[in-house]
Amino acid sequence: MKKYLPAFITGFAAAVLSIVPGIKSFSCCLIVPGAVILALILDQKVNKNFERIQIGKAVMFGFMTGIFATIFITAFDLLITFITKTNDFVEALPQSEALIKEFKFGPMAEESLKLMKQMAKEIQRTGFSGLYLFILLISNFITNTIFGIIGGLVGMGLLNKRRIED
Repeated sequence: MKKYLPAFITGFAAAVLSIVPGIKSFSCCLIVPGAVILALILDQKVNKNFERIQIGKAVMFGFMTGIFATIFITAFDLLITFITKTNDFVEALPQSEALIKEFKFGPMAEESLKLMKQMAKEIQRTGFSGLYLFILLISNFITNTIFGIIGGLVGMGLLNKRRIED
């Protein structure tokens, strides 16, 4: 765990920023990659190792920061949803329903809409939905690890370039 402490810390920081309205939209594509770059910088400073960053290390830091961010973002989202008994999903459901009906996607879309309405009712009633948790966890995992790996590779390039220039 000590090896990935910078990824843990920056993943937590990314999650905190990801719950702020307005900034939330940039979570996957700016905040998580930025957190990985910061994790690589912190790792260099803590270990006093300013050698070239290898691709494997950059990818692993990106992946681990993405996982930590996923865990914390999901936990914060669930906590806020549990307390308020609403979230962005519940708020956007009427527009989603109108869009699905307008485009007449067919019976599969109608079944999906039923599931979404059921999730929204569970959230409004109890503050929790198991299906919502599953979907949130999977979507956060996919986006945060992909953008985390991209951030790791970008960070590797930037830090290795900076090392050469010094």
